[in-house]
Amino acid sequence: MAARDQCKSERLESRVKKAELEKLQAYMRRTFANDTLSVRARPRKDDSAEVYLGEEFIGVLYRDEDEGELSWNFTMAILEVDLEGA
Repeated sequence: MAARDQCKSERLESRVKKAELEKLQAYMRRTFANDTLSVRARPRKDDSAEVYLGEEFIGVLYRDEDEGELSWNFTMAILEVDLEGA
């Protein structure tokens, strides 16, 4: 029973919190000099957040916590069709 409670507690700790989303959004806006960037919680995932440019989905931020240190990885897929006319 104790192992089950610890696993549940670790899962809850790994969830992306609203305060984290706000910090990530401020960082992304400042870094890319674009106030239309938004960072939103993912509906069925608790270890990542979605990144939007206006209303267009552009990528995912993945939360990585290892040995008490937290980092984020931003992944953005660029399709060949998106490069046409660039």
